[in-house]
Amino acid sequence: MLKILLVDDEKDALEALEWKLSNYIDNVEITTCNSPIKAIDIINNNKPDVVFLDIQMPEMDGFTLIEKVNNRDFNLIFTTAHDEFALKAIKVSAIDYLLKPVDKDELVAAMGKIIKSKKGDLLENKLQLLLNNLNDSNDKINISADGKVYLLDKEDVVMLKSDKSYTTIFLKSEQQILVSKTLKEVEKKFQFPEFFRVHNSYLINLNHIKEYLKGLGGELIMTNGLTASISRNRKAELFKKIYLD
Repeated sequence: MLKILLVDDEKDALEALEWKLSNYIDNVEITTCNSPIKAIDIINNNKPDVVFLDIQMPEMDGFTLIEKVNNRDFNLIFTTAHDEFALKAIKVSAIDYLLKPVDKDELVAAMGKIIKSKKGDLLENKLQLLLNNLNDSNDKINISADGKVYLLDKEDVVMLKSDKSYTTIFLKSEQQILVSKTLKEVEKKFQFPEFFRVHNSYLINLNHIKEYLKGLGGELIMTNGLTASISRNRKAELFKKIYLD
C-alpha cells in the first residue's frame, strides 16, 4: 500500500487528482491537504511514500516547503499550471513534473516509475539483509547507491560528508559514492572505533587524518586533501582519540 499525500491550495485540483489516483492506481492510501504549513507536519509525522505538490500557493511555494521538511525520504511529483519551474524541479530530484489539469496517462506513467522503483527496493532490501548476515563477522561495509551494493574495506574510507538528505562517501582511491540518505542514517554502517563524528556534516576515519588546523573549532586535513570542520563541543573528545594536547 502506497501512502500518498496531495498538497494543493485549490480544492478542485485536489479532488480531481484524488479521483484519478483512486480510479487508475491500485493499492493507494490518499491524504489531501490544502495548506503547505500543515503539509510539513504531515510529511514529518506520517512519512508518505509519495507527495504530489503544487508549486504556487499562498502560504509558501512548493520549493520552500521541500526545504523545511526534516527528511526527504519520499518520491516527489510537482503539479502546477505553469511550465517555467521544470528545471528547478529537476534540481530538487522530483520524480516528475505534471501540468494541470493532470493528464491520466502522464499520471499513470509517473506512478509507474515509483511502483517499479518500490519493487526494486524490496529486492535490494532482501539482498541487504543477506549482506548484513554475511558481513557481521568481518570489516566490510555494505552501501547501497546508484542501483548497486558497494562492499567497502573500512581502511579505504577517508570520510563522509553530509549535504541535507544526501551523503557523499570519499574513498582513498578518490572515488566518491553519493548515497540518498542522511549522514545520521549512513553512520549506522560505520560503527567502528576508527570512525568519529567530528561535526554535524562530517564523519571521518581517524587513520586518515593528515593535519590539524587550529581555529575556533578547527579543521582537519585528510589524506585525500579534503578538509573536515570540527565542532567546538567535539574537539576535546577528538583530541583524546588522537592523543593531541
